Amino acid sequence: MATIKEIAALAGVSRGTVDRVLNNRGSVNPETAVKIREIARALDYRPNIAGLVLAAQKKKLKLGVVLFSAENPFFIDVEEGVMEKAEELSGYNCTVLVRHITYGVEQQLQAIHELEEEEVNGIALAPYNDERIRKCINALCDRGIPVVTFNTDIENSRRIAYVGSHYKRSGETAAGLMHLMTPDKVRVGIVTGSPDILCHTERVAGFVSSLRRYKSDMEIVDIIENHDDEFESYEKTTRLLTEHPELNALFFAAGGVNGGCRSLSVLGREGQVRVIAFDKVPTTKALVKKGVIAATICQQPRVQGSKPLTLLFAYLTTGELPEKEYNYVAVDIRIRENI
Repeated sequence: MATIKEIAALAGVSRGTVDRVLNNRGSVNPETAVKIREIARALDYRPNIAGLVLAAQKKKLKLGVVLFSAENPFFIDVEEGVMEKAEELSGYNCTVLVRHITYGVEQQLQAIHELEEEEVNGIALAPYNDERIRKCINALCDRGIPVVTFNTDIENSRRIAYVGSHYKRSGETAAGLMHLMTPDKVRVGIVTGSPDILCHTERVAGFVSSLRRYKSDMEIVDIIENHDDEFESYEKTTRLLTEHPELNALFFAAGGVNGGCRSLSVLGREGQVRVIAFDKVPTTKALVKKGVIAATICQQPRVQGSKPLTLLFAYLTTGELPEKEYNYVAVDIRIRENI
């Protein structure tokens, strides 16, 4: 088995530099760090796990999590996963700090800045797909602070892993369910959240791409955005259904499901419009039981809360990148009979 001394000799650096890179201690030139890790992988270097755990306890690691607030009830379950893992990690002298935001890139940047001020060693977040967030993640990486994204990802960033659903496959699954569960030609309205959230846009893209298969049987009448807001969802869905009485299906690609479904009740169209949604928050669960929602696609929110912390802790203690870049949760379809 390779030793730190052998890696140092091949890399032309000191053993202390190799130790800092492999154990994520201190600042090392990024090119040198990459070279050292490549050599370590080529030599199949395996750290002493017991020693690393003891070292982690002495280092008193801090992990930060940026969560959307309870205005989106999905994140209540995510936070439960965070808290369960935080309790486990506390036994290794690792502290987890949580920052809550509503919506907005500036709020997310501010939350990340606050965690940096607290000197966290790694950060987990559900990022906006925005250039400012991308640059922020890359800057964190340069400073030796790894980032794991969850629930939604960000393109072309240097985050070390993603935990969450396969959005495109989820959108395709929703289209397949809609086709199977709607007896007549499907005339569907899509209600999505925000163009700045990658999982929202990719779910819609997956749904749309499936229409090639069902072209003669399915038609998208309109796509609206509700920014995961229940009141905005109610108002815009009511307008959508009023302007397009031919609609017989709704696909909710994000939050705001309860508000959107309330418009069906007000307009007297419950049972006339087939609804597919995401997640198993209490209001959605009740609507599935009532038969207003035909099916909902769940995405293991507690796993999305806990696994990013698991990956960050492992990386910070071993120096090894996660085995998988994309850590997809199961596509879990729930109907009235199994909700």
